[in-house]
Amino acid sequence: MKPTVDCIIDTKAKVGEGAIWSTRRQALYWVDIPAGMLHRHIPETSRNEEWSFGRPLGCVAETSSGKLVGALNDGFHLFDTDSGAETRVAGPSPAKVGHRFNDGTVDPRGRFLAGTMFWSDDAPKDQGALYSFDGKGDAREIMGGFRTVNGLAFSPDGRIAYVSDSNPDIRTIWAYDYDLDDGHWHNKRVFFDTREVPGRPDGGAIDAEGCYWMAGVSGWQLVRITPDGKVDMQIPMPVEKPTRIAFGGTDLSTLFVTSIHVEHDDAQPQSGGVFALNVSGIKGIPMPVMPGL
Repeated sequence: MKPTVDCIIDTKAKVGEGAIWSTRRQALYWVDIPAGMLHRHIPETSRNEEWSFGRPLGCVAETSSGKLVGALNDGFHLFDTDSGAETRVAGPSPAKVGHRFNDGTVDPRGRFLAGTMFWSDDAPKDQGALYSFDGKGDAREIMGGFRTVNGLAFSPDGRIAYVSDSNPDIRTIWAYDYDLDDGHWHNKRVFFDTREVPGRPDGGAIDAEGCYWMAGVSGWQLVRITPDGKVDMQIPMPVEKPTRIAFGGTDLSTLFVTSIHVEHDDAQPQSGGVFALNVSGIKGIPMPVMPGL
């Protein structure tokens, strides 16, 4: 039996993305990248809040103080949702003209991993990069050569790191061995070639059993992939372009899913909305926070 998928926020986001669950605040954060908007949804009260940054906001990470770090065009900014105060805390700006930050996540030691992609038609297509920011000094480039960095996630023990390139010509998810002590990625291998399923690999999430959840953008579905790279479950979505998955709720059993708005399409009137579903027996793991900020 397929789970029921409910649209909980019918917002028509241009590019809804970057969903993370705050255990501290019992709230869902997500962004609308080109609109430069940060959103917060509190399920217990159905309250929705938003903040405008005035320029593209790729992704956010929560800190141990409850503030957020956002990946913006000119680097990483610390943002206090209580006061509205914003402070640039680190570079770099996206390395190449015509690029912007896209997907991001936090490793179990509190490092913020954020990747870039080309954003304009005349930008170099294969110069997207992955950066690591530990809250001290500027972020450092981990690797390059991407078109669209996406799908960042870590296994429950933090020893395997996942990253994808969702460009239509690549659409691959890779796994790496990950050194928690120094943040080094090594032993790259193909985890899953998404040509096996409809949709390209947008945002990723890991559940408590170590399975990888892929938001299948342009494929109308979510895909659960076992740790050995096998398709375990495919869940139809009411929108063509789901973008990011976050496990949340009081027991981390709710999957929240952001999406991209598709104009003038009667088949998906809620595109650009935020959706919620529960899959029997499936729970997530808490998203780590960045210490010291």
